Amino acid sequence: MMIANKNNYFWICFCLIILLLIPYNAAAENIEGANSAVNLGLQNQLSSSIIFILLLITSLLVLFIWEPMPISLLAILVPIALAFFNDLSKMSVEEALSGFGNSATITVMAMFVFSAGIQRSGAVQLLGDKISYLTGSNPRRQISLISILTGFSSGLVNNTPIVAALIPMVRELGRKTKVSPSKLLIPLSYTAMLGGTLTLIGTSTNLLASQVSDRILGHPFSMFEFTGLGLIVLLIGIFYLLTIGYKLIPARLEVENDLTEEYEMSGYLSEVVLAPECSFVGKSFAEISNTKELDYDIIKIIRDEEEFMEPLDAKTLRAGDHLIIRAQEETLLKLIKRKGIKTLPEMVVDDQLIEQPLAGEKLIEIVVPAHSFMVNKTLTEINFLERYDCNVLALRRGEELTHQKMEDYRFQPGDLILLLATEKTFARLSKNNNFIIDRKYDSNLFDKTKMLISVAILTFFILTVSFNILPVAIAALSGAFLMVLSGVINKNDFFTAIDWEVYFLLSGLIPLGVAIEKTGAAAYIAAKILNLAEILPAIAIAMIIYLLTSIMANIVGNNASALLMLPIAIGTAQQLGVNPFAFVLITTFAASAAFASPVGYQTNLMVYSSGGFKFTDFILVGAPLQLLLALVVPFLVKLFWGF
Repeated sequence: MMIANKNNYFWICFCLIILLLIPYNAAAENIEGANSAVNLGLQNQLSSSIIFILLLITSLLVLFIWEPMPISLLAILVPIALAFFNDLSKMSVEEALSGFGNSATITVMAMFVFSAGIQRSGAVQLLGDKISYLTGSNPRRQISLISILTGFSSGLVNNTPIVAALIPMVRELGRKTKVSPSKLLIPLSYTAMLGGTLTLIGTSTNLLASQVSDRILGHPFSMFEFTGLGLIVLLIGIFYLLTIGYKLIPARLEVENDLTEEYEMSGYLSEVVLAPECSFVGKSFAEISNTKELDYDIIKIIRDEEEFMEPLDAKTLRAGDHLIIRAQEETLLKLIKRKGIKTLPEMVVDDQLIEQPLAGEKLIEIVVPAHSFMVNKTLTEINFLERYDCNVLALRRGEELTHQKMEDYRFQPGDLILLLATEKTFARLSKNNNFIIDRKYDSNLFDKTKMLISVAILTFFILTVSFNILPVAIAALSGAFLMVLSGVINKNDFFTAIDWEVYFLLSGLIPLGVAIEKTGAAAYIAAKILNLAEILPAIAIAMIIYLLTSIMANIVGNNASALLMLPIAIGTAQQLGVNPFAFVLITTFAASAAFASPVGYQTNLMVYSSGGFKFTDFILVGAPLQLLLALVVPFLVKLFWGF
């Protein structure tokens, strides 16, 4: 279902690009050496350079959706292609590689360190933990406070760690108050996106758009350039989520008190005892694992009131041992018949039975982020069970639960894994950037000193940028260095805090935006859009630009859609004779409006499986909000900045 819906989005954009490739004058001649959208008049004819860029964009969209490899690696193909075909791209080697040292890229990387410092101080979790005391069991009040906290936090700190920190709180809040967590998780993600539009540093998209605006128009964003507009948009989004959106968000997850119920484990976890005649007796766990013919896993061995879990390979089973087994009922019956084991039907296997606090074992959920090494890999390929000494009990992708043949399951971003792990494994996973731990708030995580220092450094960054004391990239690097110098971030954690997938994605795509401008492709596409100007006013053209950008954001993400559409939006505005900076703002806000797809924005992916959603749930809830903002944002931009 996911791929089908992604393809629906893709074909919409593909058809639009094909339409742009068709010249309106069939007898048109090629025009070589096209100028940029800034200096060029209407460009209705195709040149070889424009065709090259449009084909490159189309190929990139196909690869991004097909995703034969991570999109960050695919993005590296862009500077390679631009440099290799430099006659067509009009780009020198230095220009093709300019994204790797771009000020926006450097700033985004430094902001990851800021976000890690704020998150690891426990400040966000502390604030989130207080929500349950203020909202009671009123779901709309819960959405209001969650949205306000998330929205304003995301204006100052990268929204991905904000959402990662609040997902466990939101799920626990739902359990406590008997409200389906699904009703709360989509508002959490949407307001994180909307909150990113409050300030320059709210999202990497804003920083990229500022750099493009500065390069083409000589007008970068100030820290609070569009805060007023962002605040109105955030409030509109919250109002929508409390009214129409609340009715549209499905309650996919039942309110359960423990994770074994939530993952429907009652039919898969059983406690059995080994009879003397059992064929397992006298064999090591490794021998049994290597020769098993059925799909089952031994989760735990209980012997003389002592309990053992992974690693179990060296353990030899004895008569009278109790085992906690993960198996389907049919498989369990075959084990009873073939192996000589006995079930304990009066026992209920739940969180309390399989968790043993004294032994340091616990049930945990982990989310697979988009940049994780687990993406497109199986448990067997990455040797997960042996590497982390844990048991995988169940997997969730959206609404779908998997309990069988999990070793062959190929992970995708947003997947949720239910593990039984030791405290040592839990600590290792918590520090690993390849996983997002879905856990309850722990008061031990809160460090008041680190929180105050991290907030002070963030304030230093905001003030120096707001008053133009330092360039934004230098201020960001200074702040990131101070995070390490003050001890808020460990020197080793400095590099793990940075999302290198994002770095290579931005570094690869930034030169493409320059090439779109230099080759005249932006002016050509703008000319096609301007054919509508004969029948539509400028405000309607602006709404179309917003809608095209937001649709593309649902497919290829916020940063890619902004970099592709900003030169086109600027060219369109200049050829219309209206304020190009207004169109920059419209495009920037649209790129952060990927509400109608779980794959268009990282925070949507994070709540996709945590809320048990279907792909279509995001279309149902997000499309009306996307259309509403496509009407409202251009109107507000025209009102405040003028056309």
